[in-house]
Amino acid sequence: MQEFIAKHQDKIAGTLSGFDRLVFRGHLRSIGHPQGMMSYLWTNQVYLKNLGNHVEMVTKRLKEASLAEAKACGRAVKYLNSSQLDKETIARDILAQDKVRSGLVCVLSCLEPGLTFAIHRNRLTKKLELKLSPGKCLFLYHDQIHPVFGFLNARIQTWFPFSIQICLNGREWLARQMHATGLDYLQQDNCFPWIANWTKAQRLMDRQLKTKGPKLLNGIAQQLNPIHAPIFRKHPISYYWSTYQHEWALDVVFHHAAALRHFYPRWGNHAIPTFSSPEVMRFLGKHITLSGQVHQKFSGEGVGDFKRRAEGVRIKHSVNRNSVKLYDKAYTPKGSVLRAEATVHNADDFRVYRRKAGDRKGPRAWRRLRRGISDLYRRAQLSHKAAARYLDAFAAVDHSTTLDQLLQRLEQPRQWRGRRVRALRPLADDRALLSAINHGEFAINGFRNRDLRAIFFSQATDDKKELRRRSAWISRKLRLLRAHALITKITGTHRYQITSTGRKTIVAVLSALRSTVAQLTPVTAQLTAVAA
Repeated sequence: MQEFIAKHQDKIAGTLSGFDRLVFRGHLRSIGHPQGMMSYLWTNQVYLKNLGNHVEMVTKRLKEASLAEAKACGRAVKYLNSSQLDKETIARDILAQDKVRSGLVCVLSCLEPGLTFAIHRNRLTKKLELKLSPGKCLFLYHDQIHPVFGFLNARIQTWFPFSIQICLNGREWLARQMHATGLDYLQQDNCFPWIANWTKAQRLMDRQLKTKGPKLLNGIAQQLNPIHAPIFRKHPISYYWSTYQHEWALDVVFHHAAALRHFYPRWGNHAIPTFSSPEVMRFLGKHITLSGQVHQKFSGEGVGDFKRRAEGVRIKHSVNRNSVKLYDKAYTPKGSVLRAEATVHNADDFRVYRRKAGDRKGPRAWRRLRRGISDLYRRAQLSHKAAARYLDAFAAVDHSTTLDQLLQRLEQPRQWRGRRVRALRPLADDRALLSAINHGEFAINGFRNRDLRAIFFSQATDDKKELRRRSAWISRKLRLLRAHALITKITGTHRYQITSTGRKTIVAVLSALRSTVAQLTPVTAQLTAVAA
């Protein structure tokens, strides 16, 4: 991010980094499985044979209580006959029509798939059993203008185990904050082409991470199900909140639309040849052969998403349902927005340095990112770094340093910890090495010695002597890259990551190698004309 901003600082009005879309899920974990539900039924003296009647009675009460506010305020209550309809669009149309300024906007109901409890007869034991299985039930969607979050939608499953999903937008949230503090701004969709004070706006956005999330989310849950306490009077239980998915947006606002329109096609043209089909496969986390081709055993689809829109091209790369993308978000007379975005659907791909859950005094180690909202600030850190690295990858476009100058620097021997290290040969022997460390799956968490072994040695082995030989071979390659300042070791780990200099150099070399003669000829002609 800093490299990109430094290059275009005279054209940039301001930057804004923070959550865009946030989806939280609430679960009553103690009744989220058959054994827990059986405990609830036992506490309430409900026999399995009477489960159907009990559940229907509770569901009826919940629906009546959930719809009571809408009926009392005269808000729209609408049943949708298809779960594929865009509920947010319908809610916003109602918002514009009814001109609601605060509170509940409408309640939409729809039959949708979900996990539900049902009774099954076991043929072997000839007994009734409680099972949690996929089914369909009624969901209620409450769209509202929240005093803190702004416009949001929240839904509740009206059948046990009453799961909840709340979807809000960080930019809507920020708009409420700026309005409360008297900070002037211009909002278009979910971005801000102009803000009177960008620094103050960023401080307000950073404050979102310090908000007491569970308290606010529980308040929304209470609106969805006002009779939660009476239902669970004999079996007290509360919601556990987790982050289902999130989008982190890094907005760079240009003073003039002409500057963004000038550069954006170049960034798109840079990304398309740089991230060819095999490269996109690497971003998807799939293995590539040493020749740089897609593995024959792969039967899925591995394509980069370069979506052409009216404004330009949206560039997107995904790895295991997590993605980074770049697109021109808005063009206005007051400012134009370039957005780099990181979207996380699969938190298991991320590692954070933390203690084991529940062990406050235990040793820290690299562990999986948790889904609970207690790790929301860690998601912010990881997402910001991913979006910033992706943005910086485009800083190499139109850079004043020539490829010849980069190669001259690499093709000189270096000293590393008192030892001579040979020159790099990026266009020959070391080309595969540069391609390997540039794999998309290493962009977030870095790479280890064994990650590169898996790329360069496709045949697995249990021979300890051979394993040591392979590890030593990779270690020499890592020392070579570190000596040339292309990679650096992550403190306290066995992982490495590409430096900003390394990213610029590798992108330049690989882009040149993957460009066609037809693409390079116009550039050469221009340089020749300038020299003449």
